[in-house]
Amino acid sequence: MDEADREAIAEAVRRAEARTAGEIVVVIERAASSYRNVPVVMALTLALFAPWPLLSLTAISAQRIFMIQLFCAVVLLAVLLWYGRGGRFVPGFVKRPRAHAAALREFTARGLTRTSGRTGVLLYVALQERYAEIIADSGIDELVDPETWRGIIEPLLLAAREERLTEGLIAAVDAVGAVLAQHVPPVPDDIDELPNKVILL
Repeated sequence: MDEADREAIAEAVRRAEARTAGEIVVVIERAASSYRNVPVVMALTLALFAPWPLLSLTAISAQRIFMIQLFCAVVLLAVLLWYGRGGRFVPGFVKRPRAHAAALREFTARGLTRTSGRTGVLLYVALQERYAEIIADSGIDELVDPETWRGIIEPLLLAAREERLTEGLIAAVDAVGAVLAQHVPPVPDDIDELPNKVILL
């Protein structure tokens, strides 16, 4: 995502916030969590099986078998860390809770709980996990059906899969703005409480 993409999304946020008293923050995270421990566990587990064929089929000494096992562990670790980077071996049921926890952290860290009227909305995307979520503060959350947010997230995820992330984010921001405009219309002397720029992590 280049400067022009980020500016286009920021402009979409400004446009959406002009129609509402709510605040929208867009956070894009390359990875919600590190999954290096998974390839490590896999490599060490697989290395445990290396001695068994040698013990049953050869007369190699225990010391040499241990050295072969150690070599297998190192090679497996190197291969699986390289091939498994980006959480390739991590199942979705592990990735999704970690991405959700990261979204909650960002919601608090970006000041969305401190807006007047509690009308902050976070649009969070974790690229590695292929995960997106909308989190709304209490002033909005109690007014909007969760299905409404899901209806915004699904086209965004489809756009991301088709490598149209910027386009998908702009459409999602516009849709969030429309929801906010319906429930929290602009008020006199409303101020922009949070930055409109895209936050890349």
